Amino acid sequence: MEFNPQNHVIQLCLQGMQMEATDKPEEARRLFLQAWNEATNDFEKFIAAHYVARQQKNIADRLSWHETALQLASNINDVAAKSALRTLYTSIGRSYEELGDPAKAKSNYDLADSFAGTPTDKGPFYHGTRADLQPGDMLTAGRASNYQSEIIMNHIYFTALANGAGLAAALAKGEGRERVYIVEPTGSFENDPNVTDKKFPGNLTRSYRTQEPLKIVGEVTGWQKIAPGELQNWRKKLDDNKGEIIN
Repeated sequence: MEFNPQNHVIQLCLQGMQMEATDKPEEARRLFLQAWNEATNDFEKFIAAHYVARQQKNIADRLSWHETALQLASNINDVAAKSALRTLYTSIGRSYEELGDPAKAKSNYDLADSFAGTPTDKGPFYHGTRADLQPGDMLTAGRASNYQSEIIMNHIYFTALANGAGLAAALAKGEGRERVYIVEPTGSFENDPNVTDKKFPGNLTRSYRTQEPLKIVGEVTGWQKIAPGELQNWRKKLDDNKGEIIN
């Protein structure tokens, strides 16, 4: 299942996180449990279980929910879900540590470490922009950020989700039309640290960055374009976001 911020369960989790941020834990707990109860597949359930877990006051209950999230994520043959395994094993290890079981804590920390390293995503990959490009052109780092123009980016960013690239194109500065290009990395790449393990566990948006050029190999036109009202909401979120870009 592809990560979609408009998904009902994802929206409930986002609302719950907002309640956490405003120190309303009971409301957050209610929203996370609602997400769990209304989830319809393992992908939605593992995300909801992850958030239900962190609202548990009892450590044993927290551990049980973390283990439920891990089991659900492990059942999914999906790059995005697998990217969360390191986070989930770490959470389980921390719970065992709090329960006074160092052996099980270490076992889970070791399993978490086994999922470290470079991404294994095989793509295809996409880059969203308003620039008019042709197959064979190279995208390179060293340009101003679309979101904080005073920052010169040390990396070039891309994703394995065409709709995610489409959102990036819609948010990009410039007057050209929104374009989503199929790209090939020419060197190594890493998970985008600006989204990985931030709001959601792992790299569910399959977002990456590289210091090496991206080669344009084609263009797609069939991505799901975001509605004007929702686009305005995204722009407002970016304007209100005072967080530092990890460059």
